Amino acid sequence: MTTEAAERQRRETYEVAEAIAPTWEGRRADVEEVSTPVREWMLRELSPQGGDTVLELAAGVGDTGFDAAAIVGERGRLITTDFSPAMLAAARRRGAERRLANVEYRLMDAERVELEADSVDGVLCRFGYMLMADPAKALEETRRVLRPGGRVTLAVWGTMEQNPFFTIVAISLTQRGHLPPPEPPGPPVFTMASPERTTALLEGAGFSNVRTEDVSVRFESPNVDEYLSLVSDTSGPLGLALRGLPGTDRAAVKADVEDALAPFAAERGYKLPGVALCAVAN
Repeated sequence: MTTEAAERQRRETYEVAEAIAPTWEGRRADVEEVSTPVREWMLRELSPQGGDTVLELAAGVGDTGFDAAAIVGERGRLITTDFSPAMLAAARRRGAERRLANVEYRLMDAERVELEADSVDGVLCRFGYMLMADPAKALEETRRVLRPGGRVTLAVWGTMEQNPFFTIVAISLTQRGHLPPPEPPGPPVFTMASPERTTALLEGAGFSNVRTEDVSVRFESPNVDEYLSLVSDTSGPLGLALRGLPGTDRAAVKADVEDALAPFAAERGYKLPGVALCAVAN
């Protein structure tokens, strides 16, 4: 990726995060319900201990890290970070709601972690590295701030074929000209879907003992309108594209989506499978 392209991606990712933060916060419970298997996997593999310092990168509303904060206890510390002020503000509100007193909130770019080397015991990043313009640099920074023996656990989305929740809408929006066709190697949300690529990035950053695992999730929706609403509220560029559609165009996309959702019909609405690729390394 050229320097110009990387800067453009950083700018676009920032703008999307700022725009989506209010609705993401409003949908926090829905997001966490879907993400529970991923959150539990990451915390189990990180295995934080009482008194540890844990860093969460690209934390969003922050619940994965907040669960770690509860584990490390009052002698420990969580550093919750995001490069979006709106997302970090949402995390502060969620932390206050959970009455956590051992959390430090910092506006921070994961590609330039403003912490001393060897200063944290563990790092969490759920669905963040895959969106970064330079995930290799972010992982190098992660390795730098980890103490010897410290672990990182991360999650990214698996392949397009494994995640129809995203692709069903994306195909319609792209085919109807509301989104540009993705540039190779594909949409940013899937850039780390390959276990081989994710492993290579971790090893290239200096990590060892890399292990990846597919973790299944499930998206449930009572009807097409609610499905489109959830995508609009939480799914970055897809959501913003949906929000901007005039009525006739949205109706056409809804018809496409209704047809594509048919194989996932359940007794009450729809159930869509999903797969996150999770990794742990030290």
